[in-house]
Amino acid sequence: AGGVFAGLAIAAGAAGLALQNRLLARRLTLTHQHRLHFDLLSKAIDDPELAAVLDTFEEEVPPVKQRQFLYANALYSNVLHAYRTGSTSESEIGGHLHVICRSPIFREYWEFTRRHRAVLQEGSQEARLGRRVDEIVQNISQLR
Repeated sequence: AGGVFAGLAIAAGAAGLALQNRLLARRLTLTHQHRLHFDLLSKAIDDPELAAVLDTFEEEVPPVKQRQFLYANALYSNVLHAYRTGSTSESEIGGHLHVICRSPIFREYWEFTRRHRAVLQEGSQEARLGRRVDEIVQNISQLR
């Protein structure tokens, strides 16, 4: 019986290690993808000709405002990355969101990109975080 329990303990330990390895691999993949996204945004912020590629707004957005929106996207993407990887606690995420949502430019960006978020898969992490930002923006707007 002792050998059976030892075998089960080893199997459980191996399964736990495999799960940890999968989680670590996912975090590394998300971090790599986030870095690529940030690099692309940085290039677009620095070069209006590249920023034009990311202009998916239904209204005309002046170049200065477009650069601000790209930066707002970079800020939001950074919080989203922390949320996805679990590198920041839920309360810290909320604090970061409250800070960036205080910016009128961020709130304008958020409104301009509402239709972009409408196509997100309902239960996805990004959709959940987006709804949280919606609530914060709504609360801040009601206070003003």
